[in-house]
Amino acid sequence: MAIYTEEEARKIMEKALSLSKADACEVNLEGSESGNIRYARNSVSTAGHRSNQTLVVQSNFGKQMGTATIDEFDDESLKRVVARSEELAKLSPENPEFMGPLGPQVYDNSITYVESTANITPEFRAEVANSSIEPAVAKDVTAAGFLDDSAGFSAMMNSKGLFAYNKETNLEFTVTMRTNDGTGSGWVTRDVNDVSKFDAKEASKVAIDKAVMSREAKAIEPGKYTVILEPSAGLGLLNGLGRAISARSADEGRSFMSKEGGNKLGDKIVDERVQLWSDPLNIEVPSATWNGAGQPLKKTSWIENGVVKNLAYGRFWAKEKGVDPVPFPSNFIMAGGDDSLDDLIKSTKKGILVTRLWYIRSVDPQTLLYTGLTRDGTFYIENGAIKYPIKNLRFNESPIIMLNNLETLGKQERVDGNLIPYMKIRDFTFTSLSDAV
Repeated sequence: MAIYTEEEARKIMEKALSLSKADACEVNLEGSESGNIRYARNSVSTAGHRSNQTLVVQSNFGKQMGTATIDEFDDESLKRVVARSEELAKLSPENPEFMGPLGPQVYDNSITYVESTANITPEFRAEVANSSIEPAVAKDVTAAGFLDDSAGFSAMMNSKGLFAYNKETNLEFTVTMRTNDGTGSGWVTRDVNDVSKFDAKEASKVAIDKAVMSREAKAIEPGKYTVILEPSAGLGLLNGLGRAISARSADEGRSFMSKEGGNKLGDKIVDERVQLWSDPLNIEVPSATWNGAGQPLKKTSWIENGVVKNLAYGRFWAKEKGVDPVPFPSNFIMAGGDDSLDDLIKSTKKGILVTRLWYIRSVDPQTLLYTGLTRDGTFYIENGAIKYPIKNLRFNESPIIMLNNLETLGKQERVDGNLIPYMKIRDFTFTSLSDAV
């Protein structure tokens, strides 16, 4: 087993540190056990299990730093990896932005590990695949999906007295359904820490229904439309906003958060209903309570009532600016409302329902303008009902413009470890048609 208890991990890292001759030394140890199943053309193609363990030693002499990695933890192997990291450090040039290891820290107890998820069996994975394949066949649809579940730990210890340990579990599932006539496509993704919150039949039904509904899509003229973005589609653009919260990029004039003389901290940039924060102890999207630098992660507000509340400061940039470091978030949570997807559709006179955005590429980092395409279920709404499927469209849009054109926030859903609401947006810009299904 590649998953060590806190005490087992501590002993291995203490041994490695005891061998260090460097000015300072940091050891990171992690391991995981994971299983998966993949299916395509309504048949399982692969299934497997992985077991991984890795120890990384970082040594520094002054501002010279070297790193070495190993996956064997006997005494001789530990001696070799520590010596190698020190050898590399002495060969390396000085890093002018080097920050020494942190001292002891206080961390909250995480809630990322669920025993039932760690105990998922091959039989469970096979049943998940069957829960997609059987109903797909019954609807004249072809399923292609992937399930990956994992349990693991990560630990950190350094010569300044810091020690951190975390265990976590995760399950990720995605499936694409294509109608056998080649004209319809549906897709769904799910991810959880707790397997009891995962329903393979429900998820597969969503994708099957989208595929069947999207057959024989019609072309419409590109232009500005009211859109309902499902959480996966919304996250595709919100990720761009998340990457823009770096204080350094802003201060150096390289991002949307830049402005003359500094950054947009304290500025109102989007609709006042927008609340965006991170919280490693949120029950729906928990994460580790410390990051790779050993910094504690706490609940942090990033946008509050449309105003930039915080920017992320790495340790070096915080020192340069004379402020406290603000770690980058481990998740994003955006406040939502009470409206369901059906409610949002019923309240729309004319618009477009978007399941997913893909092939998203940056056009202009200063304005956060992105381009990409809709995919796997795009539908025209008229008088509060879905009227017919439409061909996919290319968009040119910025999350800033999007969040300033906000009409309604719907219920939240977990997507890729984040909580994102359904969003109804006016004047969303589509520039051209795509014939891809």
